[in-house]
Amino acid sequence: MKLQQSAFSLSLLILFICCTKTVSLSPAAAPVQAPTVAPVQAPPPPAAQVPVLPGPINVVNILERAGHYSLFVRLLKATQSDTELTVELNHTHNGITIFAPTDGAFSGLKVGTLNSLSDGDKVKLVKFHISPIYISPSQFQTVSNPLKTQAGKGGRMALNVTTTGSAVNITTGVINTTISGTIYNDNQLAIYQIDQVLLPMELFAPNLPPAPAPAPAPLVVAPPPEKPKKAPVVESPTVPIDDVSGVASFGVHKIEVILAVGVVAAMFSL
Repeated sequence: MKLQQSAFSLSLLILFICCTKTVSLSPAAAPVQAPTVAPVQAPPPPAAQVPVLPGPINVVNILERAGHYSLFVRLLKATQSDTELTVELNHTHNGITIFAPTDGAFSGLKVGTLNSLSDGDKVKLVKFHISPIYISPSQFQTVSNPLKTQAGKGGRMALNVTTTGSAVNITTGVINTTISGTIYNDNQLAIYQIDQVLLPMELFAPNLPPAPAPAPAPLVVAPPPEKPKKAPVVESPTVPIDDVSGVASFGVHKIEVILAVGVVAAMFSL
């Protein structure tokens, strides 16, 4: 009896070992891959307003304290615009308004855009972001277009500003963007954050037809000179008939006097 139980137990053990090997040799199931999710582009950082700093005004220091403007700072230094701004802000009473693109705005440009510009074009690009007047947030509603910049005004360097409620829209003919916040404001210098680089038509749309020339002034034909007027013919006054007879009688009396004088003279000669 014990022998049968032992044989049965041994059979179960052998069967268990065989089943375990079979399970271990079966291929593992492939892991389930998670669905691919497109990366979500991070929104532009909010503008961090820098408090009014003591001492001389330095645009580069303000932008570095605000953060997210390293590429624009690099352009300011490369074109020596930072030195010009420091002199103008600290030695004159002129106001300045700067539209500062974020680093994300520059990353939105095509690869090699900045490298394709000459040194002179880089200066124009930087000055296109600077207006030589102070504009407070409320003054954008009454500012006249096109807005004057240090790169020029109107034509292919036109910068137009419009407002819709509290939103300030900027257009150059190449891009449209809005002011997304105030970085600095001390009633002489105003720096505003923009999320796109302001691209002027002169540098980034050279193939567009130029603006039509103004219509020529109408040709004015001078009237022909006037002919000199002839002097009116003044007729001599006519002598009345009575006056003619008087003249004739006067002549007869004159002849008679002459004859009488001649007779008297002849008598004295005798």
